[in-house]
Amino acid sequence: MTRLIQNLIKKSRAYLFCALAVLAAVGSVNAGFAAVPAEPCEQFSQSIPERPTGAPLASKLVPRLAALDDSEREIAIAAELQAGNIPQFLRRLAPIRLSGQLPSGKTVQVTLCVMPDYLAIGSDQDFLLVPMRLQTALAVASEYGFLLPTTKIVDAIYEQASLKLVPQPLPATAAMRSTGYYSRHNELVAEQRSSLGLSLGTLTAGDKKDLVLSNRLWRSPQQLAIYGWHRAIDRPIQPLSTVHGARYVDYSHGVRLVASVAYVDGKPEALLDVLEDTRLAPIVSSDGTIRDLPQLLSLLKTPR
Repeated sequence: MTRLIQNLIKKSRAYLFCALAVLAAVGSVNAGFAAVPAEPCEQFSQSIPERPTGAPLASKLVPRLAALDDSEREIAIAAELQAGNIPQFLRRLAPIRLSGQLPSGKTVQVTLCVMPDYLAIGSDQDFLLVPMRLQTALAVASEYGFLLPTTKIVDAIYEQASLKLVPQPLPATAAMRSTGYYSRHNELVAEQRSSLGLSLGTLTAGDKKDLVLSNRLWRSPQQLAIYGWHRAIDRPIQPLSTVHGARYVDYSHGVRLVASVAYVDGKPEALLDVLEDTRLAPIVSSDGTIRDLPQLLSLLKTPR
């Protein structure tokens, strides 16, 4: 088992104990769904490093990233994110809720805590929504104690988002993998967000495709799985695809992180366990269970 998975499991357990303490403090109800804390997602951003004083703003970083080759750019992006150079608004996680029936017929509600937008580098006033390779995304998720979403979680985020942006595809050319395209698309998203007048931290969707977890990756472990960029509910531009290799990235990709603890009828449980539970997994995954998920994450993390 790699350090990636060891870190993820360790942090999942730490957050689980934290969540249990919160539930004990607020109490629970015996009838219907168990009580979820009023602020169920507050504690899960605590493992993200504080943004360093003097950390570079996106406007300063973009020219530096543009001067690097693709692999050097990935190293630089990972370094900034692992150092905590992300906007404050991304640390205010948003709850989303999914419900479904167990084989017994009982209805269950699962509450997840998700970043309100895609990973970005910089400050609230000057940031870049930053695409990255799958291995970079997994390394950052592990560092923060988070997971990538499933397609069903992506759908739920879009459905429950208060801010639904209209996708803005750019011309499909060789330049779509360039930092210049990253920056141009970031400007388009910022302009659209500003025109709608909703504040940063509002649960937002429609601005990027997602890197997702899927059983399909077992058949194509050298690929990445992408999905989403919704025009409307149940109308993603990008169906689930594993066409691209794991090192591929372009301006349209985003990384939305999900806290590694879920509330199942108010009870905190490790999301890894939920995704491997034959009864609960269908509530949060269109694949049903994602088999041997720690092993799959370890496989995907292996350099290609």
